[in-house]
Amino acid sequence: MKNEKTHRKGFVFKLYEAPSQTPFEKLFEIFKELITHTSGDFDEAIDWLKQLDDEYNLTTAEYTIDDFIEDLKKKGYIREEIKPDGKKGNAITAKTERAIRQSALEQIFGNIKKSGSGNHKSKSIGVGDEHTGDFRAYQFGDNLDKVSMTESLKNAQINNGIGNFNLTENDLVVEETNHKSQMSTVLMIDISHSMILYGEDRITPAKKVAMALAELITTRYPKDTLDILVFGNDAWPIKIKDLPYLNVGPYHTNTVAGLQLAMDLLRRKRNTNKQIFMITDGKPSCLRLPDGTYYKDSNGLNPYITNKCYAMAQQARKLHIPITTFMIAQDRYLMQFVREFTQANQGKAFYTGLKGLGEMIFEDYETNRKKRIRR
Repeated sequence: MKNEKTHRKGFVFKLYEAPSQTPFEKLFEIFKELITHTSGDFDEAIDWLKQLDDEYNLTTAEYTIDDFIEDLKKKGYIREEIKPDGKKGNAITAKTERAIRQSALEQIFGNIKKSGSGNHKSKSIGVGDEHTGDFRAYQFGDNLDKVSMTESLKNAQINNGIGNFNLTENDLVVEETNHKSQMSTVLMIDISHSMILYGEDRITPAKKVAMALAELITTRYPKDTLDILVFGNDAWPIKIKDLPYLNVGPYHTNTVAGLQLAMDLLRRKRNTNKQIFMITDGKPSCLRLPDGTYYKDSNGLNPYITNKCYAMAQQARKLHIPITTFMIAQDRYLMQFVREFTQANQGKAFYTGLKGLGEMIFEDYETNRKKRIRR
């Protein structure tokens, strides 16, 4: 097993080669990470891959980077396109976008253990059609539809033997299920300039969480809905397929615009359960005025701006839309703002660094959809 680390632009890459991996599979795992960090820039990702190859000998004379690129084309992961300068180049395809989402799901959701640290991990069990994989002895009053015949017959065989086979009430085993309710979620991602300040890349983990959450919902909970929006000076929705290309801009933080758009999106949903997840690292510092101009203040918390945020939080509460804020910065004065914002909405807040962000969001998502939000 090969396990080494290298640093590029503040990122840490772990190069791992499983015994069964082909040369293409080994390079493709690294390529998916690089293409996420480069916001879909194929040429930049390949340049980084070549640097890593020079440093760690990822390829051999029998299988080179050029061979890898040729395989990407043959397998449908990249396509030729005309660049803005008129020259031919390569770009990733929808197949690669899906592979990146699947990889993000495995990285983030795969780390969540059943006996984890308890970030609002739900233990509630109810009548439903979503199986948990947990079994218990039958109790009087249990729905007979939930009896696991396989496990019950196994018990009868163990307890009574094959020669004198007899299935009794004491042999019955019930599989636990969770109540299955539909959930509409809006994920807000801060793309203000502070998301890449101080040598720390905060936007890439946010993108990975969004891609993983999108993949989870579309594959495991297809009746749920997920809308994703970004907010800087303004707010606008983005499509799931746009996530790998998402970049930070030279923006302030217009939290109010993001919340307004999130609630507009949720008003159109017919699901009973609705929620907003907000990933941000900075203070609200911008508002769009009725005349189209911007009111900006980056010097501390501006009461005019923060009061507008509190008003939006209260409005969401009246609409029965809880807001969960994931604050990936821990400045004390910002934490005070988040506390007051959360109190106004009666929502939740997590004060966290980048580590564990995905696990927190996934656990909270699963917790919320297993319970009905009080109306």
